[in-house]
Amino acid sequence: MQISDQAPDYIRAIAPYQPGKPIADIARAYGFREDQVVKLASNENPLGMSPKAQMAMQEAARDLGRYPDGNGFDLKAALVARFGLQPEQITLGNGSNDILEMVAHAFLRPGTESVMSAHAFAVYALASQAVGARLVVVPAKPADLGHDLEAMAKAVTPATTVVWLANPNNPTGSFIPGDQIHAFIRAMPASVLVVLDEAYTEYLPPEDRYPALDWVQEFPNLLVSRSFSKAYGLAGLRVGYGVASTLVTDLLNRVRQPFNVNSLAQAAAAAALSDHEFLDRSYALNRAGITQLTEGLASFGIACLPSWGNFVLADLSQLPQPGQRSGQALFEALLAAGVITRPVQGYGLPAHLRISVGTRDENAALLRAMPQALARLAASAAPATRAGG
Repeated sequence: MQISDQAPDYIRAIAPYQPGKPIADIARAYGFREDQVVKLASNENPLGMSPKAQMAMQEAARDLGRYPDGNGFDLKAALVARFGLQPEQITLGNGSNDILEMVAHAFLRPGTESVMSAHAFAVYALASQAVGARLVVVPAKPADLGHDLEAMAKAVTPATTVVWLANPNNPTGSFIPGDQIHAFIRAMPASVLVVLDEAYTEYLPPEDRYPALDWVQEFPNLLVSRSFSKAYGLAGLRVGYGVASTLVTDLLNRVRQPFNVNSLAQAAAAAALSDHEFLDRSYALNRAGITQLTEGLASFGIACLPSWGNFVLADLSQLPQPGQRSGQALFEALLAAGVITRPVQGYGLPAHLRISVGTRDENAALLRAMPQALARLAASAAPATRAGG
């Protein structure tokens, strides 16, 4: 017997999460300088981080010899002031992934079930499998590859303890109107925790926004998860938060690791909340970038699903050559041009490619690289010409 055999079967069955390729790896592999590589793979903010957050982080760096505030008083106070919450409703996480994993540890176990949509964020499955719960994956709507709320509601059984909703969804970019989300939560049994993952909510147009944080008062079985990694530009610091009833928050804090959010992250996140100018710039750049990418890709015969996030999901299935219809193959062809994107075959979408919105110049670099990449794939798939006379 090997030591790995001591791990439960449900742990050994997990497929590890595959992050986007780092710039340094591609520069080394293909002989580029790092400043020649364009990364449009991980849904990061191309503007970087808020200047206010940067200053706050530098100030906090003076006291790194001490542990961070384990309760996150200042960051929670900033969230309370920004959103009208109570501190007892807030759980801080080492990224919003940390919140999702706390949910799994607190509410799932062998013999229970969690429900998610196909093509939804991979961590829902990873967190559920890591605690031995059964994962129920509901087929997505064909039109936008988004959540089928009616089918998800029907999938709930007495064994279900958690339902995962992503709005907007990653990697499809699809969106569910707020009134539909509210009706879904209202229809859920009180014993089922609904996790509403809003990592991309800051990118929603004003007319599509809805008061999810207010719903926590109405629904004790709702948890809203949010992130500072996307619009706020703090991906490298790993900080997120969950908002829920005090009953849910108390349980999450029982499984939360001590000092799980570092001092730099707490200081930067608190300052970022007040930098409305940076958030507005990020939103405007993103809307323009989605238009630039969508129109540019359409000129090559590549359609994109409508996106409410900071990325587009390119559908390659209608391209003329079979060799061009693989997201993995196009990903690799673009790497040779120094452009990093994200294949999503692990999400059950082998004929799609997720492309994060970059700056105008970064988006243009991708579009410039696309004709040669597509031509290379077409040529590689073409049948060889028989020599002879």
